[in-house]
Amino acid sequence: MNEPPANEPSGNMPTGNEPHEVGPLYRMHGSVHARGEGVGSGESIELAGRSVATLAVGPEQMATPLPVRFEEALEALGRLPRLFIEPDGSFVWTSSASEPTLWQLDGVLWDRGGQLNHVDLKGTCPPARFDELLSALGWPGAEMMFQLAIEAVFLDDAEFRRWACA
Repeated sequence: MNEPPANEPSGNMPTGNEPHEVGPLYRMHGSVHARGEGVGSGESIELAGRSVATLAVGPEQMATPLPVRFEEALEALGRLPRLFIEPDGSFVWTSSASEPTLWQLDGVLWDRGGQLNHVDLKGTCPPARFDELLSALGWPGAEMMFQLAIEAVFLDDAEFRRWACA
């Protein structure tokens, strides 16, 4: 019988270099806004070979603040495990090394007159973690809309989640 040399791992022993299991992750680069009154359905457009239903958003709707104040969002986000937030609103949230899927989400809270105007986000995270983040911003009690940074379009919650999963 052929045994592996003593200094090499057998085929059954973990080495610590195995890839982590890949689970569903949302991928995002954009911002979260409150969906103010007057936001309507926009055009359906083609992005990356897929049809996407957009929202028609004017400058006045972009100024609608999120339902929590800046300081409330700082406090709520600061309670999430492994989320590190600075007083200026910049944050990073990472998976633990023991999670089956590694992820990281970077963000910035933007205030206007003490209100939380919007939140920029870039990175990946599991859907359940995304819900935790949105909860700190007033969701599901308040409707949110999402602006894709590169594509420069706004999407509603359901459409954003479809986009972010693909």
